[in-house]
Amino acid sequence: MGTEFSLVNYLNEGVESIVKGAMKASFQNPKEAKFIMKYILESKKAAKKRKTFEDKGQHIPPFLISSITSSCNLFCKGCYARANNSCSEKSNREQMTSDKWEDIFKQGKELGISFILLAGGEPLMRKDVIEKASHIKEIIFPIFTNGTILDEEYIKLFDANRNLVPVISIEGNESKTDARRGKGTYELLINKMDSLNAKVILYGASITITTENIYNVTSEDFISELYSRGCKLVIFVEYVPVDASTKALAPTDKERSYLENEQAHLRKIYEDMIFISFPGDEKHSGGCLAAGRGFFHINANGGVEPCPFSPFSDTNLKNSSLLDALQSPLFKKLSAAEMLLGEHKGGCVLFEKEEEVKKLLL
Repeated sequence: MGTEFSLVNYLNEGVESIVKGAMKASFQNPKEAKFIMKYILESKKAAKKRKTFEDKGQHIPPFLISSITSSCNLFCKGCYARANNSCSEKSNREQMTSDKWEDIFKQGKELGISFILLAGGEPLMRKDVIEKASHIKEIIFPIFTNGTILDEEYIKLFDANRNLVPVISIEGNESKTDARRGKGTYELLINKMDSLNAKVILYGASITITTENIYNVTSEDFISELYSRGCKLVIFVEYVPVDASTKALAPTDKERSYLENEQAHLRKIYEDMIFISFPGDEKHSGGCLAAGRGFFHINANGGVEPCPFSPFSDTNLKNSSLLDALQSPLFKKLSAAEMLLGEHKGGCVLFEKEEEVKKLLL
């Protein structure tokens, strides 16, 4: 399984690179460097924990994706989460408490999970959960936020707890961002980035890649703008079509190839930044990393799913442990059917095999 962890290795190497940059600026912000150096030690301990489980025949993924709420304050055009009802106020009653989320995060720490991505909906609408995450320093929590409700209280929380890393969604330049997320959003996000940068808080940007914005968001002009504002992490996420009318926005093999080449170029230019593409980077990992191979998804109601783009579940963490969830019948069937393995040309493997995945639930 050596190649399977190439993405984890890249992230850890990227964190170390950021440390070197933070060390140079340590007179300005020594606590950033101190936290990251401590985290590197913790990540090595986590890797040892995962290896111990592996030696016993139990594979532990290094990542989790946790959608801590289904609520969102925006109605972005072409939103996949709203289209499949995973982003909806209707199911708020069933969402897990902050204490339950804290228990899950602690279980993750004991299993050796290094990163837990907090998503939604809009995760900043669950400050109670984010405060619980802040106490678990052994795990880095990237928080995928639209950034619009990131206020001074949150900046204080992020400043005090460096294991919380806001990742702000932006679609490219002003016209492209405002077209999808609403007029004035771009200017608002730039102001939020400047506020984070003023406190030298580690933060990133999440960019949904479409056929319309790919050349803009991978350009050196755009990336240098983010870099100058203190952004240290860029995650390119391929657009998933919500229906036939938006299929033309989804990247094809042409765009995926272009993104891979440009990302390799950007990694050489910006050595103290981290660039990740999802699911693009999976093609170097021997297949899809979902369903526990590299990560799995927990929805707001506790359902354990292969990934956010394959929202099907037969196991719930309200009455199951994380370790037991990895033995999910669905995950086992996906593995036995070898749906996750083989040549990965790009795109979301399980999303493209939706009907086959549904049949495994029967």
